[in-house]
Amino acid sequence: VQLVESGGGLVRPGSSLKLSCVASGDMFRIGAMSWVRQIPGKGPEWLGTINEDGYHTNYARSVEGRVTMSRDNTKNVMFLQITGLSTEDTGAYYCTRGPGSAQTVPPRRTWGRGTQVTVSS
Repeated sequence: VQLVESGGGLVRPGSSLKLSCVASGDMFRIGAMSWVRQIPGKGPEWLGTINEDGYHTNYARSVEGRVTMSRDNTKNVMFLQITGLSTEDTGAYYCTRGPGSAQTVPPRRTWGRGTQVTVSS
């Protein structure tokens, strides 16, 4: 199953973005999925996980309150909405197969190609 992210771009501080992740196969069969970001100069950061039916989510404390994950298995698409963007949110955002946590980032082989988010005034 391949994952393709979209929705990134250049935005001003304080803006919001909704990133999409489309799966090439049956998303429900993938099970839990996550979002990860890679900020320049830092290691990969797990942002959150959504379970297979979309009813349960866990978010990293660093972004909790600003991000919302959702999925529509009928359309094989998952979303990450981020509000209150700051320059510190600049980086590449990836959807991944499988769960993650603050201590465990899903392995790189499970990531999509990523979408770049740049926050700048």
